[in-house]
Amino acid sequence: MKKLAIVLLVTIASFCLAASAFAGSVAPGGMAKCNNASTIKIETAGSGDAEDRGSANGYLWKSSNFTTVPFTLGPNDHQSFSGNGGGAAGNKQVQMASKHSMGQKSVTFTHQKAFSRGDSIGDISGEVRIHNTGTIPVSVTCG
Repeated sequence: MKKLAIVLLVTIASFCLAASAFAGSVAPGGMAKCNNASTIKIETAGSGDAEDRGSANGYLWKSSNFTTVPFTLGPNDHQSFSGNGGGAAGNKQVQMASKHSMGQKSVTFTHQKAFSRGDSIGDISGEVRIHNTGTIPVSVTCG
């Protein structure tokens, strides 16, 4: 009986360590978890289609303060600005450099050390659940 308990304890501990180190790919409608991570990096893992333009959508639920934080990643979003430096609002006419940039491919949430648990909206201590509400998969890395 003791050997079975030890094997069960070791199995659970190794599963928890593996799950906290790398949450993996999250399919549309799926969820991943991170526990007491110092960083959580979310990246688009697919190219998407013409309708979603490769945008990834989802939200984080944080157990530390029971709040959610939405995210949208749009590495293919360009807002119809021209790519030749002309830009919008007459940049070319006033010889102003284009201020345009594409959307981001990833976002990293970082643990805030200056706050006690649950004291800040940005706090990612405790359990954090990452939900994919978009149409393309996302990659989640817990650091």
